[in-house]
Amino acid sequence: MKRLFKIYIDAYRGLSQESWMLAIVMLINRTGSMVLPFLGIYLIDHLNFTLENSGIVLSCYGIGSLIGSSLGGYLTDKIGNFKVQALSLLLSAPLFAIIPLFKTLESACVIMLIISMVSMLFIPANSVAITRYAKKENITRAFSLNRMAVNLGFSFGPALGGFLSNYSYDLLFYSNAAATLLAGIVFIKFFYNRKERNEAAEENETVNENTVTENRSAYTDWKFIIFTIFCATFSIAFFQIMNTLPLFYNEVAKLSKTEIGLIMGFSGICIVLFEMLLVHWAENKFTITDILFYGSIVTAISYSIFGFTHALVLMYLAIFLMSIGEMLVLPFISTVTALSAGANNKGSYMGLNGLSGAFAFIVSPFVGTLIATKYNFDILWFGTAILLLLTAIGFKITVKKLIGNK
Repeated sequence: MKRLFKIYIDAYRGLSQESWMLAIVMLINRTGSMVLPFLGIYLIDHLNFTLENSGIVLSCYGIGSLIGSSLGGYLTDKIGNFKVQALSLLLSAPLFAIIPLFKTLESACVIMLIISMVSMLFIPANSVAITRYAKKENITRAFSLNRMAVNLGFSFGPALGGFLSNYSYDLLFYSNAAATLLAGIVFIKFFYNRKERNEAAEENETVNENTVTENRSAYTDWKFIIFTIFCATFSIAFFQIMNTLPLFYNEVAKLSKTEIGLIMGFSGICIVLFEMLLVHWAENKFTITDILFYGSIVTAISYSIFGFTHALVLMYLAIFLMSIGEMLVLPFISTVTALSAGANNKGSYMGLNGLSGAFAFIVSPFVGTLIATKYNFDILWFGTAILLLLTAIGFKITVKKLIGNK
């Protein structure tokens, strides 16, 4: 027990005050992000959309994410991460509050596109801020701390969203808006006029001097582009957890909204409890290439379980394995991106990598709902597992060529 406690302490040691504050802002913001897991159910149950039409709306959310990620990376390099993060948070709050006014397919597509575009501006800017306030040796753990905050928020958010949606979807949207506004206020109060850590930028320049030139664009770095393609295939598969998986719980497994919120919240709890420990252990035992390879395989196994059984206890096991895979893949994707960028072009690299997730938000719900409708959910889960296995092979081939044996 003492040894385990020491490992936990070591995992958190050395993280800066700014890294902790960025995580707190993310926690507040993501605790309020209870809309997305229930958006498909809201569209079908409340607005009486078909499964295909709900997929179209969710894909519009992905299109907005695609635009926002690219624009967020560009604006971050031009005006700085503070202004972009503050703008995104303050504009997102009123947009979430007006979602109930949009009830037709066309209007729902428009508002989802705008909301996702504005909220996604935050992600590349926040990622750049993490690299600015973290020392070289703590970059992966700083990203893990931020992701831990994301998942702690997601563990609270869906569970709370499940309870709120039982009473009123409007209340769900208003709560999301209030949390986003609070996150914006906390962020501005702490980071306004706060100087970035110059040593972090200098250290990252040293790390990247043999990898990329100072002013090189991510969009001309072909090794990184190929890596980003495999990040996209992982995200297409993994993001089924946010769109088709809740529909599966609702329509096939016949879980209540409260049960759906709890099982999705379980994923966040697992990540909060184990991510920092697992990342600290993995980065000392394996190369980043191997971590991404094994993490993708574990995620593939988790999705295949849904195709074999609908037993509640085994669905919890699947979510646990999916959380392990997520913990092994997503923080190290961010690390590869940070190590591939120079000091002054991090925004473009973070933005391009963010496009992989944004692209997945377009493809994942549309393809997922299409396969589930034309065939069935079991075919979807087995297909998702196969895609993840191919992604594991892709990571094995590309990551070592990109950053070496780190």
